[in-house]
Amino acid sequence: MNKELKSYLAGAISVFATIGVMGGATAANLEIDFEAATFTNPTTIDNEYWPHVIGESHVYAAETEDGCEVNMVMATMGIKSDFGELYDDISALAVDDLEWLSEECDGDYVLMEKTTDWYAQDDDDNIWYLGEETEAYDDELDCLTEEGAWEAGDDGAEAGIVVLGTPIKGLAYQQEYLEDEAEDMGKVLNLDVTVELETLEMTFTDCMRTKEWTPLERGQIEHKFYCPTGGGLMLIKELDGKTVRVEYIGDTLPAGDFPDDLPDVDACLED
Repeated sequence: MNKELKSYLAGAISVFATIGVMGGATAANLEIDFEAATFTNPTTIDNEYWPHVIGESHVYAAETEDGCEVNMVMATMGIKSDFGELYDDISALAVDDLEWLSEECDGDYVLMEKTTDWYAQDDDDNIWYLGEETEAYDDELDCLTEEGAWEAGDDGAEAGIVVLGTPIKGLAYQQEYLEDEAEDMGKVLNLDVTVELETLEMTFTDCMRTKEWTPLERGQIEHKFYCPTGGGLMLIKELDGKTVRVEYIGDTLPAGDFPDDLPDVDACLED
């Protein structure tokens, strides 16, 4: 989906969040140490801003220059507990993320990406992101790629926080880290936003607005809206001055043909 400001302590796996001094605001720092966090029920993801109930789906839709896109996110019954060193005691919930594209917007979709993300929630309601297994279709090269896959504890990869348990306006935080592969960052912009969903004709209040970016793709910014009063998430992507609205449309796929498998092509050849 989508998506600098990182520092480390020797021997510790930590996420650092910094509020800068802007317009006379008071500077503050928040350090969240994975090793110090407690995980009583890590696979129960019930953070009010982004809960994941096993078997429930969240479906999003967008119209882009490539065509009509549909994205479905669903928590599965899968549990992963074989992460790398320093994460080998944690269990994480598997959440499937499927993305389809219909170039002609005629309901005939192609599965473009199939990803399984791993999340664990600590006792302070922080949702930790521990990696992903992904396969995507590169329509330009007509092949499949696993670019972007990573796993906490392997090859120097570190878990990050995708949604804070207690968000604070101005707080920036690391969401994932694998050098040159996965370096997403997030920042809380507002906590009192009103969001209107056009398709569902519904309005939610007290939503959290975040900004997400990665130093690996300069100029690409995502704004996400998490609404505890509705349990839905609306995503707006801003790319080089172009705005694409990706909106929550409910818990079922719209009308159309949605294949379960990626195109039957070979893997991309390495350079």
